Amino acid sequence: MSSEESIRLAAGDVELTVHPSIGCRIGSLRIGGTEVLRQGERYGAFPMVPWCGRTRDGRFRNGDVEHQLPLNAPPHAIHGTGRDTAWRTARAGKNEAAFTYDLADPWPYSGRVTQTFELADDTLTVRMGVETYGTSFPAQAGWHPWFLRRLADGAGEGEGEDVRVDFTPEWQEERGEDHLPTGKRIAPLPGPWDDCFGMPDGVAVTLTWPGQLELTVRSLAEWVVLYDEQPEAVCVEPQSGPPNGLNTHPRLVTPIEPLEMATTWTWRRL
Repeated sequence: MSSEESIRLAAGDVELTVHPSIGCRIGSLRIGGTEVLRQGERYGAFPMVPWCGRTRDGRFRNGDVEHQLPLNAPPHAIHGTGRDTAWRTARAGKNEAAFTYDLADPWPYSGRVTQTFELADDTLTVRMGVETYGTSFPAQAGWHPWFLRRLADGAGEGEGEDVRVDFTPEWQEERGEDHLPTGKRIAPLPGPWDDCFGMPDGVAVTLTWPGQLELTVRSLAEWVVLYDEQPEAVCVEPQSGPPNGLNTHPRLVTPIEPLEMATTWTWRRL
């Protein structure tokens, strides 16, 4: 089912709603009638593209050319432009859909971003691709889901226990006072987090709502940001590079090599 405002996918008793007009974000994921994402236009799960997290002072270089991005999280630029853009619906079926948008100001390079969704009764796979129309440029891609800290109970009359987060990163990027990685890798610290972690064998983070649901976020990407400093939600953000990665870990998008990224969420009822 679709409208100008939303695309709804379904598989078994799972429903996914995508809002292409407000950043092509997932507005809702309901598993057996239970919502797992924080609701609201700023929340759900949005794409981070063509950069992830904070870019220091909104500046990055492409070779000898320096660019200035708008400082939407002063003194930095945060989370890319894709979440603030209206995307076009390329196709929409019962359990899969695809969307695109063209890179434009304030991003200084032309290109296209594609995002696809495939839903099954126990799995969601989301893919993103960034391609250039000519000039090569550094870019990043990732996702910023806001998972509810507590799910509604089985009767829908209250909330269950707090979610438990389980993962085994190889390192943590030391965070400076400006919330950006210092460049030093440290042993992982306990939360609360607004931190980037390295998982060189691929991202695997399991969220467990005791007695209700277990959901694992996976990606072949090597970095994940964990954010749990708000009482309502926990964020698990697989991304192609660390915060400020346009400067510290650039991944070049070229006419023959796009940036491709994927994440899979799998779940089971408890």
